[in-house]
Amino acid sequence: MKTNSHNNSSLDRRPESRTILDRYYSVEFRLQETGNVYQFKLRDMSSKGLGILVSKDSAVLKHLTVGDTVDMKYIPPESAGSSESLKTQIAHITQKDEEPFKGHFLIGLLITEREIIDPSP
Repeated sequence: MKTNSHNNSSLDRRPESRTILDRYYSVEFRLQETGNVYQFKLRDMSSKGLGILVSKDSAVLKHLTVGDTVDMKYIPPESAGSSESLKTQIAHITQKDEEPFKGHFLIGLLITEREIIDPSP
């Protein structure tokens, strides 16, 4: 299994991660390098907190590295509530070798700053 190290302070943010997972279903972000928008379901797959599961063939892997900070839009399930734009650091990128996630990477997310998005036009 290939693992990029992450900051141990993410363990201290576990309660925050749990709250985010209870409130939001997915994240959406635009890569500055390509202009492409990506959307991924939020996952709680490890003791280290929240993350997204990305196919090994996804182009997004070429543009994210551990330590990057990305503006991510956190989206609630079925448009219940408002989205939030949160500055999010890439905490780790871990290749998954076991089923059912074989052929995917788990990208660990660490929220560093909040900004509420107003849902009204």
